[in-house]
Amino acid sequence: MYHQIDTPPAKGTPMRGLTVSPVSFRRQMALLSTLGYHGLSMRDLEPYLDERRRGKVFGITFDDGYRNNLEHALPELQRHRFTATCYGLSGLSGGCNQWDAEIGVPQKPLMNDDDWRQWLAAGMDVGSHTRYHLDLTTQDDATAKAEIQESKNELEQRLGAEIRHFCYPYGRFSERHQHMVREAGYVTATTTRRGRVAENDDRFALRRVLVAKSTDPLRFWIKIATAYEDRRG
Repeated sequence: MYHQIDTPPAKGTPMRGLTVSPVSFRRQMALLSTLGYHGLSMRDLEPYLDERRRGKVFGITFDDGYRNNLEHALPELQRHRFTATCYGLSGLSGGCNQWDAEIGVPQKPLMNDDDWRQWLAAGMDVGSHTRYHLDLTTQDDATAKAEIQESKNELEQRLGAEIRHFCYPYGRFSERHQHMVREAGYVTATTTRRGRVAENDDRFALRRVLVAKSTDPLRFWIKIATAYEDRRG
């Protein structure tokens, strides 16, 4: 689970840890490639989640749809022939992370429709992160259902690609939101619960391994190759 791949902001900046430097990302992808692992988007990971295929694979996801993912992450993904899923906000295409403004997080540009098309053309995958990054647990059912369903519809219409995967904003959800996601036609939903995916895990409450600014190569390996994140989740 990544968010931004960019130069981290100054010390003391809120949410600074969610910005991984391009150099760190490059080293992480190179390490996995060297060890024989293959990075996959949620779309390409589907047969492994369904146990139709087996292999040394891991899913790569980016939340929110920052343009710096296109600028800094895409070249490294292509270098290793990896794919990844970026979860976008259909109502904020070409905007910025306005949901973070009140707590002082620096405003960074999100991908616009042309950027998304470039991402798709490179073999990557687009998922939905709702329309406006609302906390679904604070919304009435009608609003939550609209955020989930309409984001899928809007992205598909504008980008001409099937949107099969969903990510809960802030990682907050309940069983009724899982039901809404399933009804909307998605095949998976990811959370911010920490840990690796195991057999029989709920496909609409998938855990992920958090990669942060402070994740050095040794800790990165420990996170993905041991039960470290499983215990923290």
